[in-house]
Amino acid sequence: MFSRSSLAASKKSSAWSWRIGTKRTTEPSRVSGVTIFNGAAARLTSVPLVGDEPLSCILRLSAASQLQPQACRMKLLTRDDLIRPTLCETKMSGDLPVKAHCLPFAQIPYSTRLFLDFLSRAPGIQHFYPRSPYFNEWMKDEASALRYDSARRERVSSILERQNKSWDPSPQTLANVERLRKGALAVVTGQQVGLFGGPMFAMYKALTTVKLAQEATTAGIDTVPVFWLATSDHDLAEVNHVSLPGPEGVRRRLSTPSHGVPDAPVSAVQMSDEILPVVEETAALLGDQTVTNFLRDSYRPGETLGTAFARLYAHLFAEWGVILLDASDAELHSVAAPIYRAAMERAVDLDAALLERGRVLEAAGYHQQVKVTPSSVLLFALRAGSRTPIHRSASGQSATAEFVIGHEAGKIPLAELLERIASAPDQFSPNVLLRPVVQDYLLPTLAYTGGAAETAYFAQSGAVYEMLVGRITPIVPRFSATIVEPKLQRLLKRYGVTLLDVFRGPDTLRQTLAARTLPPELQAAFEAANQSLDRSLAAIRDALEKLDPTLAEAAQNAGAKMRHQLEALHTKAGRAELRQSDLIGRHAESLSETLYPEKGLQERDIAGVHFIARYGADLLQQIYEIIHTDCHDHQILEV
Repeated sequence: MFSRSSLAASKKSSAWSWRIGTKRTTEPSRVSGVTIFNGAAARLTSVPLVGDEPLSCILRLSAASQLQPQACRMKLLTRDDLIRPTLCETKMSGDLPVKAHCLPFAQIPYSTRLFLDFLSRAPGIQHFYPRSPYFNEWMKDEASALRYDSARRERVSSILERQNKSWDPSPQTLANVERLRKGALAVVTGQQVGLFGGPMFAMYKALTTVKLAQEATTAGIDTVPVFWLATSDHDLAEVNHVSLPGPEGVRRRLSTPSHGVPDAPVSAVQMSDEILPVVEETAALLGDQTVTNFLRDSYRPGETLGTAFARLYAHLFAEWGVILLDASDAELHSVAAPIYRAAMERAVDLDAALLERGRVLEAAGYHQQVKVTPSSVLLFALRAGSRTPIHRSASGQSATAEFVIGHEAGKIPLAELLERIASAPDQFSPNVLLRPVVQDYLLPTLAYTGGAAETAYFAQSGAVYEMLVGRITPIVPRFSATIVEPKLQRLLKRYGVTLLDVFRGPDTLRQTLAARTLPPELQAAFEAANQSLDRSLAAIRDALEKLDPTLAEAAQNAGAKMRHQLEALHTKAGRAELRQSDLIGRHAESLSETLYPEKGLQERDIAGVHFIARYGADLLQQIYEIIHTDCHDHQILEV
């Protein structure tokens, strides 16, 4: 177990600052979107403004929030801050200072409209998400309305005690299981069991769950954190590998050769001696002895990816007492059997509700995360070790429906399928839309925390929740971040670029770096040309406004075209510089590979153990302190 005694001072000395304001804007109408509520505390949110206005962190006042206004230092956000996306920041003192900057998801490529509208609480989004993303607003109401069967609570708690005892749990974890047994609610997250603990965002999920549970408990709602291990999933290719930065910043992909029958649940894939050299290769890249010992203890012959993941997380999150839940457990399937049965008995109605929900989503301009068909069924069945989809034959009524499992010949009547569920529930498992409903049947879930994809699933699975359990579990956005290590900070500073430049892709980034390294005299000439153009255009615009105010817009458009041509020439000069410099290419590759790998967020690719090995267990504690559940921006963490 890690020691965190060095962090006592940092818990008391965090300081937050928000930058608020606009440049060249004095009219109140130009800062629309700012809402002020009565209350003594502050909530942080971010909205993109238009025109000359920068992206702003808006301070909203709400009695429901936990942030204290005296902790805030107000500073003006100028136009220059668009170049440096430092919208809100915190710095933790202690052995490992971590500086965090907020970046709204609206500025991150591929953010979906559904997720952005959920975060901003856009009109109409309540149809898909009855609760807001702000946990403190509704947690007490949700807790008072939550009902959970006492016999089921006892049975599930006993299963969790048995499971967690097999993974060398901390006293805090066993104490949390006992709290659950005695009536505590749960904040839940879940994730596929990626090799060596998976990408960093899985750890962010665990930390967010702990933070939400702690906030609820502080508010008088006894709540424990639960991490659902998605061991029933059969997509081995999603979890059998991990990415680690190599010595030169280029990612290394490591994978386990372990495999089972095609489409077998990952819980059935047992690791052999072949895992040992993969562990040692990873240990050589990580270096840190404590972390590598954890990997050797967890990932060993005879373990599955699920049990190894559980052992590792039991070590990493021991102090917080995170309860781990292995979803493939046969006894849990037995407890969930009534939901499996109901999903089959009401298959026709559920399918109709999901099809209608999909139509409503698309009519509102949103996407469906899962495409539902008229033959869709929410369960998989195990056949010869493979997780096999079940399909429904055409039928107008559930009672007369017939089903087909995979490519098996012959149709199965509903009654026979129900008998199979009753006799062997562990031979069935929920699909992605039923899984959260099963989870919240098994657990007294106050809230689920997840990312953009899971938020999209919840927009659809709400129809299943309503029909099978009579309530919809609220979803809260998880913490999201990109960690910028010192070497990369130096590169960003050297070239005067930011994460937004990296997000434009590796090719564009190379050109940008090259343009920033032109010979000083040429760079100065371009800067002088820009300044001269601005002065000349301003003089022309002022004169035209006096002559004929209608010409001002024409002058503005002409100026934009001139600036574009000058910038295009600057870019061409940068390309010429790039052709002459291999170093620029290597720097661009290092930035892209580590901060935006495969044109995706770092948190979804780089292994969390890389950062823990590099900066120690204190990093998790520091990130935990940074998490504020009312701030839903992406964070840029400088370590």
